[in-house]
Amino acid sequence: MIEYLNNLSKIEIIFLIIGFIGQGLFASRFIYQWIYSEKNKQSLVPIGFWYLSIFGGLGLLTYAIFRMDPVIITGQVFGILIYTRNLVLIYKKKS
Repeated sequence: MIEYLNNLSKIEIIFLIIGFIGQGLFASRFIYQWIYSEKNKQSLVPIGFWYLSIFGGLGLLTYAIFRMDPVIITGQVFGILIYTRNLVLIYKKKS
């Protein structure tokens, strides 16, 4: 692992960090939803879940574009659109 990191350029390391942060945010949405549901004693999807989904997805999309990975790019673009649409629907219902 150390040898692998030593062979990376600074820009590659920056994008690797962006990718890990994106993955961390994306994965944390499930923990956040679980704690929120436990606290409320019912299965709920809090609004923060969608924000973690968007920001995590954007981090992963940035990393995927850098790596030129069409599979991850496609998945993240569609996911981000869906998460954003869910927020639009939530805010429309509130107003």
